[in-house]
Amino acid sequence: MPRFNENRYRSQLSVAMVVYMAAMLLVWPLSRTVAGVPLKVLLAVVPVLPMLFVIGLMARRIGASDEFEQRVHLVALGASTALLGALSLVGGFLAAAGVLALDGSILIWVFPVTMIGYGIARWWLLVRHYGESASCEGSSPGGQLLLLAVLVLMVLGVAWWRGRLDDFQAGLLVGLVPGVLVVLVVLLWRRLRRRSVDG
Repeated sequence: MPRFNENRYRSQLSVAMVVYMAAMLLVWPLSRTVAGVPLKVLLAVVPVLPMLFVIGLMARRIGASDEFEQRVHLVALGASTALLGALSLVGGFLAAAGVLALDGSILIWVFPVTMIGYGIARWWLLVRHYGESASCEGSSPGGQLLLLAVLVLMVLGVAWWRGRLDDFQAGLLVGLVPGVLVVLVVLLWRRLRRRSVDG
């Protein structure tokens, strides 16, 4: 089995995210307009393919980790799953009581919420509980900012190409812009922290 390469993992992850966003912007909206069920199903699940690739990448990364890193991944994934389960339970009871009107499209958020919870729990464990530096984990904030900027530009480019920004694209921007802001804050905090240490 070939040795795990972190830089290759990051580049493959970035490409998969760009392919996912392209599928969400260009292919998935067509699933709402076609008439045939088989074609509708095919177009609806195209964005899932890059996410399955991402899940495979993550599994390889965790499998190539040492015992400590595997423990951190496992605890973070468990915490994220518990959070998602609790949110689903609350949402289900509120929907059953008629307080919230939820349809099947809410299921699209299961994987992203799981990954967000996983990332936050992993960061918490590494930085707060184990005292590790977060700078050595994952891609650099500069790389994350570049990827988020590319995704924002993709959304804006498709909107410009179509001549309008629809509700779906506006929702994507609303989801991406806070990520850009968080990464900018992290970059600023690191720069200020570095200056205070150097000065």
